[in-house]
Amino acid sequence: MVYRLISAMISCVKLSMMITGAASELDSVQYLYLRELSEPRDNSLRLVVEEAVVNRRGKTPELLSPELASILNDSWPIEPVEGCRVFQIYWKRCAAYLVTEEVVGSNAATGYDDELYTGRLLRVYNKSHFLEHLARDTGGHIEPFQHYKLICLNHLIDVAAYAPPEVRLLASHSTEHSQTQ
Repeated sequence: MVYRLISAMISCVKLSMMITGAASELDSVQYLYLRELSEPRDNSLRLVVEEAVVNRRGKTPELLSPELASILNDSWPIEPVEGCRVFQIYWKRCAAYLVTEEVVGSNAATGYDDELYTGRLLRVYNKSHFLEHLARDTGGHIEPFQHYKLICLNHLIDVAAYAPPEVRLLASHSTEHSQTQ
């Protein structure tokens, strides 16, 4: 058991070292919104996410009650603004993925005591409830897979894949870019 735990921790460190460049840039942003999800080929997964920040120049929505207005008096929207980036995350092969509404998903900042991961918004898990579920409820895998989790403001995306994703910077946000939340 101790050997498996040490082996799992070493694997997690190795995988976190492989996630560099654009993936490191992605993981350093303040917030993300999921904008697109597609399967370009069978068993592949493509995500497009957009950076968001606290917009102190933005307007909070007009509220119906004075009570809510007083609570939100010094609040600002979290949204893409000029200069925010758009990223593509692409897995050539994945075994499974799960998209969960962020309100009901498990994205505790410190995680669960029995899960091991590195990363902040793009997490690489070595031990997780998702991996346990897949080990228990699926079979016939011809090679081991890794659990990745992308933490967005509107969705949480868990991915079990056979290799790390390719992460690319697609563009910077401009005021003409449409929001599709």
